[in-house]
Amino acid sequence: MSTYLDVGSACRKRRRGGEKVFKFKSFGENGCPVEFDGSFRENVKALLEYGHLENNLCNGMLSWSFQLEVHRQPPFHILFFVVEEPIEASINLHCKHCQYVGWGHHMICNKKYHFLLPSKDTIAACFNCDEINFNDPNSEKGKFNLVELQGHIMHGVFHSNGFGHLLCVNGMEMGSDLAGYQIMEFWDRLCTGLQARKVSLNDTSKKRGMELRLLYGVAYGQPWFGRWGYKFGRGCYGVNQPIYQKAIEAIQGMPLCLLNHHLSISYNDISVIFSRYQALSDHSMVNLGDLFHFMLELRPLLPKENSIDSCNPAILVETNCRWSTKRVEAATRVIVEALKRAEFRWVSRQEVRDTARAYIGDTGLLDFVLKSLGNHIVGNYLVRRCLNPVTKVLEYCLEDISTVFPNPEALVLNNSKVKPQCKITKAHLMKDISYLYKHILMKEQKPTLSTGIFSAIPMAARIILDTKFLVKEYTEELSMKVKSGLNGKFKILCTVILRNNEEIDDGLKKPMPPCECVSLKETATFDDLKLEVEKNFREVYWRLRSFVVETIVNLSAKGSDLVLRSVEMGKKIVFLGSNEDQTGMMNEVMIYECGLSSSRIVDCPCGAKEDDGERLISCDICEVWQHTRCVRIPNNEEIPHVFLCKQCEEKIVFLSSLP
Repeated sequence: MSTYLDVGSACRKRRRGGEKVFKFKSFGENGCPVEFDGSFRENVKALLEYGHLENNLCNGMLSWSFQLEVHRQPPFHILFFVVEEPIEASINLHCKHCQYVGWGHHMICNKKYHFLLPSKDTIAACFNCDEINFNDPNSEKGKFNLVELQGHIMHGVFHSNGFGHLLCVNGMEMGSDLAGYQIMEFWDRLCTGLQARKVSLNDTSKKRGMELRLLYGVAYGQPWFGRWGYKFGRGCYGVNQPIYQKAIEAIQGMPLCLLNHHLSISYNDISVIFSRYQALSDHSMVNLGDLFHFMLELRPLLPKENSIDSCNPAILVETNCRWSTKRVEAATRVIVEALKRAEFRWVSRQEVRDTARAYIGDTGLLDFVLKSLGNHIVGNYLVRRCLNPVTKVLEYCLEDISTVFPNPEALVLNNSKVKPQCKITKAHLMKDISYLYKHILMKEQKPTLSTGIFSAIPMAARIILDTKFLVKEYTEELSMKVKSGLNGKFKILCTVILRNNEEIDDGLKKPMPPCECVSLKETATFDDLKLEVEKNFREVYWRLRSFVVETIVNLSAKGSDLVLRSVEMGKKIVFLGSNEDQTGMMNEVMIYECGLSSSRIVDCPCGAKEDDGERLISCDICEVWQHTRCVRIPNNEEIPHVFLCKQCEEKIVFLSSLP
C-alpha cells in the first residue's frame, strides 16, 4: 500500500536530494524538529529552517513543506505546508474570525502563517506530478493558491502575535486517511510547541449527520474538541457562558423514566433502547446524560460486525461468588419468581428478601444474589434496582426484555462468576444513538415533548447548537511573569498605547494590543527595554511599523535604571508612544481586525450587541442590525429589499394614527 498523497517522481527526486522525513506522531514536540524555547515568532522561524522552500506555490508567498511519515509499514507519508502571508499580499485585510470570537479589538498584524495538511484533491489542484520538476524554479506548480482552496485535511492560520484560528479538520468521514483525533493531536502538539497564545475554532463537526457539539455536550458536558482543552469562547444569538452551562445541565438531567413514560406511546423503540443499555450497564442510569455517556463510552469496546459467540469482556459484569453454581441459580430463580408475583411494580429489598426466605434459608446467599442482580439480565427479564428518592429504600422490579435484543442470552454461571452476556455491534449502537438524537434531541418530535419540562429539550438543544466558537488558551499570560531564564536572560510582559499627536492623550480609553513577552539580559536598563519594545511591536503590528516609545505609563523609572531591580514580579509594563511617520495615516477604524464592522450598531432582540457571524439585516430607517432568524426571516429565504425593525414599524403606525 503506497502513500495516499503520492506526488510521484517529484517526491522521489526531493528525497534523493536529502530532504528529511519527520515522524508524524512526534512532529511539533520539543526537539522535533527543533527546540522551541523562544516567542511564537521565533519558534516559527526556527521551525521553517527545517522545511523545504517551495517555489511558485502560493502566488509568490513564501511557503515551506515537510514530509511526515505516518507509519512505515505499509508506507504512508503526508505533506505538511507552512505558508507565510504578508499583509501586502492579503486579499482580506481584516480577520472575520477574530471579529466573531471577540478579538476584533486586536491590531492588524504584519503577517499570517498558514499551517496546512492538504487533501488528495487540494494537493492535486496545486501539483501536476507527472509534469512538474520540483527542482526547476521556473516551473508552474498548479493554477490554484493552496491557501485559498477548500477541503484540506487541516487548515490553521496564525497571526504573528500568536493568536490563531483552526479553520477546518476533515477526518475519515470526509475521505481522509487520518482520523479526526489524529489530526487534532497533531495540531495540538504544533500549537503547544510553537507556544501559541490562544486558538479559536468554529465547531461545525458532524458524524453521520449528528452535530457533535450537541451529542458530546449531552454525554460529557463539553464539545468533542473539549478533549484537547477547547472551551466556550463566544456564543451566537446572545448566548453566554452561564446560559450555555444551564442548557447543558437541563438536557443532561432529563429523567429517563419520564421520557420513557411519555415517548414510548409514540415511539416503541425508545423503551427498547433504554432497556437495552440499562441491561448492559453496571450502574443504574437515571437521566439522559447518563445514557448518552454510557453509549459513547461503550462504542470503542464493541466489534464492528456480528460474529459467532462474540462477546466483549469489557461490558461483562463479574462478581466473586463463594456459593456453588446450583445454589446461586436456585436463589436467583426464587427472587425472580417473587418479583414476577409483584406484577412488575417496584418492591422494597426487605419485601423481596422476606418472600424468598420462605424457600431459601441461607440469608447470606440471598443478600449476595440481591446485590449481584441489580441491573442484570436473567432469562428474558432485566432485574432493575434503584434507590427510592423519597423513602431512601432500595427497591427492585422486573422488566420484560424479550423484544429488546435480537439474540438475548440468559444468565451464564460458570467458574463461580455471574456473567450476563448480550450481543450488540458498533453499527447497532450508532443506529440507536442516531434514533435517540433524532427523536429526543432534535425537532423531529411529537407534541408530547413540547409541553411541561420536556419543552426545555428543544430550547436547550438550540442554545448548545448556537455555541460554536471555542477557544483554547495555550500560553497563559499570568504565567509569563518577570522571571530569570537560561543564559542570564529574563522575560517581561509589555504592551503599548498608541497616541494621536493631534489630540490630548486618551490612549488609555482605546483597546491595547495583547502583551508581548520581551526577552532581556539581566543587566538590561529601561533604555534597552524601550528599544526591545519598539523592535517587537514593529515586527508584529502593521500600524506600529514606525512606532517610537515616548514614556512608561504605569512605572516611574530612569532610563539608566536596571529593569530587573525595578519591576515587581508579575507586573505588566505599559508604554505610551506614537508613529514617526504620520503622513497618509489611515482611519483608526481600519487598523483593527474588526475593520468597518466596529461602526455597525447591532441591537438584536436576542441580546447580541456585536456581529457574531450569523446572518444580519439592517433596518432601512434606524440602520440598526438584527439577526434574520430573530426577526422571523428563515435562513432559506432571501433578505427582503425593504426591512423595518419592530421599533420603527411601531413608530410609523403610531404617527399615521395621529390626526
